Amino acid sequence: MRLSRALLLLALLVPAVATPPLLRAQDAPSADAPPVSDAPDTQDTNGQNAITTLKVSSNLVSLFFTVRDKHNGLVPTLTKNDCNIYEDRVQQTIKDFSTVSDLPLTIGILLDTSGSQMNVLPMEQQTGAEFLKQMLKPKDEAFLISFDVNVNLLADYTSSAAQLTRAMDKATINTGGGSGGVPGIGQGPIPQSGAPKGTLLYDAVYLAAHDKLRQETGRKVLILLTDGQDEGSEEKLSQAVEDAQKANAIIYVLLIADRGFYSNGGINLGGFTGDSAMHKLAGDTGGRVIDVGNNGKKMEAAFAQIEEELRTQYLASYTPLNTKLDGGYRTIQIQCKGDGLKVQARKGYYAMPSDDTN
Repeated sequence: MRLSRALLLLALLVPAVATPPLLRAQDAPSADAPPVSDAPDTQDTNGQNAITTLKVSSNLVSLFFTVRDKHNGLVPTLTKNDCNIYEDRVQQTIKDFSTVSDLPLTIGILLDTSGSQMNVLPMEQQTGAEFLKQMLKPKDEAFLISFDVNVNLLADYTSSAAQLTRAMDKATINTGGGSGGVPGIGQGPIPQSGAPKGTLLYDAVYLAAHDKLRQETGRKVLILLTDGQDEGSEEKLSQAVEDAQKANAIIYVLLIADRGFYSNGGINLGGFTGDSAMHKLAGDTGGRVIDVGNNGKKMEAAFAQIEEELRTQYLASYTPLNTKLDGGYRTIQIQCKGDGLKVQARKGYYAMPSDDTN
C-alpha cells in the first residue's frame, strides 16, 4: 500500500465528528439483509423467483437495471422474454428475472465540502435530509462521507434519517487554507476561506466503495453531491470506477455548481464542471448524472427521480458462458424489446473469485 493511501485510510479511522470508524472490519449484514448465495432463492408467495443479491460468483451474475420508454417514463411491466443480456457480445441465457421495489438498500451519501460548494452547502444539507427522510425504510441503511482536502466519515451505517441529518448539518466547508498538511490527515484547525487546495473526490469514491460497500450484500448506491471537480486525489478516475464496479455499487451524481463562485474566481464554468468524468463514473456503474446547478427545486426533483428509479428496478441473473474467474473485465449489454426502450445498467463487471477481497 502506498504511503499516501495509508494516510488516507488512517484519516478515516479518526472521523471529523464522533462516529464509528470508516474502516471497521467490513460490517456484516444485519440478520434480515439479503442473503449471499450462488444459487437463486426459492420461489416467493407470488410464484416469482426472488433474487436478492447483486453478486458475481462461480455460476451466477445478477444485475439491477431500469428501463425507460421513448418519452423517458419508467417501464415496470417487462418480463424475462422481453430482454436479452450479452456478455462480451455473446448472448447469455437469463436464469431469473423479477421486478424489485422494496429490497433493502445500502446508500452512501458523498458530500463535497470543498470551497467551491460554500454557497450551495446549505441547500444540499436541507434537500439531502428530506431525501433521506423520505427514502430510508426500516431495512435500509445509509452512511455519510464528506470530502475536501480530507475524506471524513460523518455518520456510519444507520437506518435513522434523523441521525444522518444531524451529521449532515454539522458538515462545514474546508478549503485547506494552505496548512501544508498531507491531504487526508487533518492538520488541526483549518481556515474556512481562501482558494481550495484540493478536492479528494476520486479518493472518496474509492474509499466508500472499497472499504464500506465491498462486503455488503443487496442493492448498493452511492450518491455524490459535487461539482465533479477532483484535485489532488491519490486515486485516478479509472480506479474509482473499477472499485465501484467491484463493489457492485450504482453511482448517481447530482452535479451542483455555484456559478457565482467560479465567476468571482475568473474561471470559465463550462470547462470546469467535471461533467465528462462524472458521466463516466455514473454511466459505467448503472447510474446517471443529474445537473441541478445551484437550484434547490432542481435538486429536489433530482432526489425524487433517484428514489423513483431505485423503487422501479429489474433484477436479472444469468450463468455466464465464460466460466473463468481470472479477474478480467466482462462487458455487459442489456437489450429490451419495445419502441424506443432505453436500458440504464452497469457497463460490465470483474470476474473475481468469490473470496477475493483485494
